[in-house]
Amino acid sequence: MEQEKEIGEVFSYYNNIGVIAVKLKDKLKAGDKIRIKGSTTDFEQIVESMQVEHEVVKEAKKGTQVGIKVMDKARKNDKIYKVA
Repeated sequence: MEQEKEIGEVFSYYNNIGVIAVKLKDKLKAGDKIRIKGSTTDFEQIVESMQVEHEVVKEAKKGTQVGIKVMDKARKNDKIYKVA
């Protein structure tokens, strides 16, 4: 079974561009597999695009607020897990 570690929580979702804003509790990098889970949300995807302050980044550290392009709808307070 795959292991999951909570790495953040969605604090905003931008429906028009399909991006979630997340405050990270752990580092995250492009290529990582994440799971977004909430009361009505549950999907996995590979992090393909991440931005910090509108700059594309390959990696973000703990405590950073990042925007992540998502393939499905997410909601505020959904949890973000890194899947290992």
